[in-house]
Amino acid sequence: MDTVVAAPRALLGRTITGPVSLRFRAGRIVDVVAGSPPDGAEVLTGGLLTPGLVDVQVNGAVGVDFAEVDAEGMAAVARALPRTGVTRFLPTLITAPVPVAVRQAHAVLAASATLPRHPGAKPLGVHLEGPFLSPKRAGVHDPALMVAPGPAEIDLLLNDEVLRRALRMVTLAPEQPGGLDAVRRLAAAGVLVAVGHSDATGEQTRAAAEAGARMVTHLFNAQRPLGHREPGVPGVALVDDRFTLGLIADLAHVGPDVCRLVFNAAGHRVALVTDAVAAAGMPPGRYQLGGADVLLTEDGVPRSPEGTIAGSALTLDRAVRNIVSVGVDVADALASATIVPADVIGEPTLGRLEPGAVADLVWWDDDLRPRKVWVDGEVVFDSTGLDSSALGSPALGSTALYDNPSVRMAAAGQ
Repeated sequence: MDTVVAAPRALLGRTITGPVSLRFRAGRIVDVVAGSPPDGAEVLTGGLLTPGLVDVQVNGAVGVDFAEVDAEGMAAVARALPRTGVTRFLPTLITAPVPVAVRQAHAVLAASATLPRHPGAKPLGVHLEGPFLSPKRAGVHDPALMVAPGPAEIDLLLNDEVLRRALRMVTLAPEQPGGLDAVRRLAAAGVLVAVGHSDATGEQTRAAAEAGARMVTHLFNAQRPLGHREPGVPGVALVDDRFTLGLIADLAHVGPDVCRLVFNAAGHRVALVTDAVAAAGMPPGRYQLGGADVLLTEDGVPRSPEGTIAGSALTLDRAVRNIVSVGVDVADALASATIVPADVIGEPTLGRLEPGAVADLVWWDDDLRPRKVWVDGEVVFDSTGLDSSALGSPALGSTALYDNPSVRMAAAGQ
């Protein structure tokens, strides 16, 4: 049976236009038509209709750490994320010994397989952020657990048939011994390779792109910085069109002016990510990231006991609002959370409203807050009738720490 949803404004590609009606059937969009809504359509009053958001770096949320996830925990995350507009997400595991990382990945996949057909947001596989990283740029990762990506280590990933089918992304430091060979092998196997936690020079970063790397994990964070003579990882990433740029837009990992600079330089290649940890959507307290303690205080930024930023408590809808608040066009901000991450992860039917695409949709209000969310054409979140307290922590719908009042005017096209 067909469902038709009509919106006064919709994001088609990178352009906001309207009015638009979408017809979907069996979880897929079958028609997108401009003009007045047809008879029988569900007419959305005001706001904006977009594709579902795609987050390719999620370590956990609502108290759940993917390094120690079970079926109940995965279901809790899947139910919570649609409140933030996220319809697809890539569970991320941080540095651990390779055999442990493989075991954790199998646990993530087993928990994902238990999800009912329409639990909420859907996991896309596994992202391994380590252990093939640089101890010089460890961040909160344990340098003692980092190893070079030698042939034997890569074999452990690619010779595991179950993991190989589900391994979507690996973040590594290409300057490490065997790094470029690892990039070539992983890319040839269809794995997205990202440069991250890396002390690579600009030349080494370009060499990684030549070998097949196509993304930079959390631009500027835990990597050789941009210099006016030695560009480091960020400098090359900003000018090399082969790279998609992951950006944590909580305005704490990367400041507002630099976020705007990134969009000015390479906005069409930015993929907003949360790098969310178990603390996301939770009150201040002590949580876990890869088995280590993370402290969330009133400032909303998770940190290790030593004070190092440890992932984020960001939600992807808030990242969009933050980017709009620094002066980026609404359509560009939304594209960075939809079509860009979908394309870089190799999912051409996600992140867009067009015939043949998956019917993952978000209806936003004029403050760019999700009102209603569909996954595979089924409603998985509807704020109608919910009071404001129902949208607060720990349901990932709390008021954004960095939200700017200018977002409302920008979202309304004023």
